[in-house]
This record gives sequence, structure tokens and C-alpha cells, in this order.
Amino acid sequence: MDLQAFNRLSPLEAERLLRPCVDIPSWSAAVIAARPFAGIDAALAFARQASQRWLAEDVNRALAQHPRIGERAGGPDREAQFSRREQAAVDAQDVALAEALLAGNRRYEARFGQVFLIRAAGRDGQAILRELERRLNNNAEQEQRETVEQLREIVMLRFKELLSDE
Repeated sequence: MDLQAFNRLSPLEAERLLRPCVDIPSWSAAVIAARPFAGIDAALAFARQASQRWLAEDVNRALAQHPRIGERAGGPDREAQFSRREQAAVDAQDVALAEALLAGNRRYEARFGQVFLIRAAGRDGQAILRELERRLNNNAEQEQRETVEQLREIVMLRFKELLSDE
């Protein structure tokens, strides 16, 4: 969909389109209310600014929608499509990598009580594993900041893709 089509959507249609980017209703509502956008850069800038207002419960809600790194999201919905494409560089046939990611995910979840979130797009499985291992050394506050920034990066990539679809 192009930007002009997005600007013309009803609020309900726009909300349905934005939900796969991130399931944070306050963010979607802010983006929808700010329309019409003059250009994609303006839309992205506003969306990033709106993401600065996310609360911890917003982030927790969004994390509940994300599969573990190394696991393929199932289903035909847009969010699953985004996730599969973003994790495409994680070689599912590399058994050692899959086992290391699974073990790292378990340690991470035990330490931080949430799924490990990283912008997988543009990273291969080994780079993701290195980041997972590095972030296991974070304290809770550091990790919360990194998680929010990673979520923001994912959301911005997805939103840009939505506005760039022809």
C-alpha cells in the first residue's frame, strides 16, 4: 500500500493494517490520528516519536506476540509473514546453531522473564547468537532499554515496508 492509500483508510482499516507492526493500541491510535502524512519520512518520524511513549506494559504486550529467535512463526497472517522474512537469515538447517539459540533463549528467559527480542533483519544466525550472549550480561535496566530499542527498530522496518508496498 502506498502512503496516500494509508492516509485514506478508515481508522478501523488503518488499525488492522498497523497491528502486525506492533500490538500497542496507543501507538497505532497516535499514528492514525496524525494522518494525513505528507511523505513516508514524515510518517516514519512521527511513528518513531510515538514509540517514545511506550510503557512497560505496552512492550510486554508486544513481546507476547513475538516468536523466539530461531523459531518460525506459523500461519498466513501479516505478522507471521514479517517474522519469517526477518528471521530468514537464521539457518534452520544448522543444528548446532539451532541448539545454541534454544539454550540461549532458555537462559535469557530464565534471567529476564521475557522472550529475547532482536531486530533479526540484516543479521545472520551467528550474529544474533553473539548478541544474545552479550545481552545475557546486561542488568535488568540495560536489557529493558535494549529490548525497547530493538522493538522500535522492528516496528519501524515493518511500518516502512507497509507504506512502501505497491
